[in-house]
Amino acid sequence: MSRVQDLLTPIPAAYHTDERQAIQEKARQFAMEVILPAANELDPIQGQIPEEIRKQMGELGFFGIMAPKKIGGLGLGVFEYCLVTEELSRAWMSTASIIARSAMARGLPFPDAEEKARLAARGEYLGSFAMSEPDAGSDIASVRCRAELDGDEWVLNGQKMWVTFADGADFLIVVARSKPYDPAKRHSGIRQFVIPKERGSFPEGITGNPVPKIGYHGWKTWELALHNVRIPKDYVLGGRGNSSSSSDDDTAGFKAAAQGMAVPRVHTAARAIGCARGALEDALAYTQQHERLDQRISDLQEIRFKIATMATKVEAARALTYSVAHDADRGVMRQREAAMCKLFASEMADEVTNEAMQILGSSGYTTEYPVERYWRDARLTRIFEGTSEIQQKIISDSLLPRPARKREK
Repeated sequence: MSRVQDLLTPIPAAYHTDERQAIQEKARQFAMEVILPAANELDPIQGQIPEEIRKQMGELGFFGIMAPKKIGGLGLGVFEYCLVTEELSRAWMSTASIIARSAMARGLPFPDAEEKARLAARGEYLGSFAMSEPDAGSDIASVRCRAELDGDEWVLNGQKMWVTFADGADFLIVVARSKPYDPAKRHSGIRQFVIPKERGSFPEGITGNPVPKIGYHGWKTWELALHNVRIPKDYVLGGRGNSSSSSDDDTAGFKAAAQGMAVPRVHTAARAIGCARGALEDALAYTQQHERLDQRISDLQEIRFKIATMATKVEAARALTYSVAHDADRGVMRQREAAMCKLFASEMADEVTNEAMQILGSSGYTTEYPVERYWRDARLTRIFEGTSEIQQKIISDSLLPRPARKREK
């Protein structure tokens, strides 16, 4: 389907730099000329992101946007990360998601950590994050996967859900408890353990099954079972020589995992905006190329008003995302604003992509048009990186006193 001129509003003057404009235009061109045709071909058959596309993304620097220049990254910030993410998501959200896998490699507790980070900045060493469980999603404090210290090794046992790219990654970061679960101390003993692995397979003690998804294609998402998985004692994020003794800060691991969600949530907002913009642009093109009742669809007032409302919502979400990203790059990343950003953009994307499908009518409900892909992927943004309800809880808890516990009768 041919496209009308894209709807990306120029970067506001307050945030504009020539460098930002250049990377945005580079990402836009690559997304539309390389990623979009591949997505239109592969997503309907649940195909994988081609290795060649990943290689090109690495050469363009997309995996190393926020990586320091000294390790081969671009040395840019969250703002540029969002610019590129939106452009890639406008074509295929999965490609915008895979670039986040490189940041996991920074700060790994390996002797060759700097070399691993260099490879990651080129997209050649990527991770997968295993936090959720069958009974623990956005609530990190409910994690039950156990890690027990046995001499100089940690032994991990448990189940993990929704582990995207677990097979293709070079290492796993597993959130687990170093102490037995205690309902009175739910936040204690949580740590992030690093498990090296060979790309394309699982290490000894880990088995998995792909989750049958309705969207987010281009890579697989896994359910994993860990049975007596052994890793060196030092393979814990946040420092070497970790133990399970009570002298440690028992809540440090939980805090690190929770605080580490801020940038991913802004990243998700940018992904949602990209999906919404893709659906809106395609709906615009469709309305100008098709007729109903002997006139172009775009001439119908109800359609024009739908388009106006959709475009306004996209722009509002982008403005909030730019503001939060701008502050983050100046050292001010607040959990509340990150939650607001993610909540607003993901809810917006669900609404806009749904309206785009409505505008296309029965055509929108086919795989002949990518609008259904944007709709399926946008729907996921309300769930991962913390559901909309979790974001509402974070926001309300920052504005109001915590709810009092119900009194027993």
